[in-house]
Amino acid sequence: MHVSVLYPVMPTDPRPVVPFAALVSDGWAARLWQGQSLSADTQQVFAYLAGMGHRVPVGTSVALMPLRHPLDAAVQARSLAVLTGHRMVLGLGPATPDFVAGLHGKPYDSPRDACVEYLTEVRRLIGTEDGAAAAGDGASVGLPGLPHPGVEVGLGVLRPTLARAAGRVADAAVSWMTPPAYVSDTLLPAMAKGAAEAGRAVPRVVTVVHAAVDRPGRNAYRLAHAAAHVHLAGPHYADMLRRAGLRVHHSRPNLGARALVDAGVFLHGTPGDIAARLADYGRAGVDEVVVNVAGVYAEHGQPDAVRDLRDILAACREATN
Repeated sequence: MHVSVLYPVMPTDPRPVVPFAALVSDGWAARLWQGQSLSADTQQVFAYLAGMGHRVPVGTSVALMPLRHPLDAAVQARSLAVLTGHRMVLGLGPATPDFVAGLHGKPYDSPRDACVEYLTEVRRLIGTEDGAAAAGDGASVGLPGLPHPGVEVGLGVLRPTLARAAGRVADAAVSWMTPPAYVSDTLLPAMAKGAAEAGRAVPRVVTVVHAAVDRPGRNAYRLAHAAAHVHLAGPHYADMLRRAGLRVHHSRPNLGARALVDAGVFLHGTPGDIAARLADYGRAGVDEVVVNVAGVYAEHGQPDAVRDLRDILAACREATN
């Protein structure tokens, strides 16, 4: 299993992202991830880092489909693969119905169908093998050829419906805050079903996991709330966690944060403890785990967040030696 890192906030300045990129360029982590940013644009921050010399593998977890036409998404992804010199992971997600309606006047009639259509088109434009446009297929828009290291098109998944869709059309499924047993028992079977329907291989799984090292002056529940309260207030996240066996409700994110800690979904302990629990994701079928220290960043600042990541990554390396 690969271990990667997430820059956990929307950047207003790309320079604070540099120490996170350095963890990848120095060989501690496999890839640098960012979520959707409405401040400094995610793809442009990645390009800035590449220009500084941090030409590292990157991924989005996740970029929101309604903000970009598939053609623009494909161009941006190919460009980052060229600029970084590495295969780029373009994780995509449909956003909430209210967000979509605010941009397009109404929600998607079917988020699942919208995802399938969008990812199919992006893969066609990029030229991914089974998504590439066949000669004479009537495609009205294409992209000029551009040699690049490759792009994996991923789909953000929380529940079986989109996991099955990912199996049909994605190169990777990107989950967030999903417990290991839920990945193995719920998401992977749905992905396998979708892949079988499409006659293709099951996509690999990437999972973003909250973590914080237990240090003096820190409170695990407070860290979990700082990290996850926005997601815990989302009905779709609460539904996923209930399916995974946690007692949560989107109207009570404070209690949801406690449930995350008590159930071990928010990893808290020594770096060795955290490394051992990250390994559970590999045993559950996760190919790449992305460590998210958002709670530490919010409560204690960027230097402490980077320190936690370095200690966790060192423990992961020691555990595999």
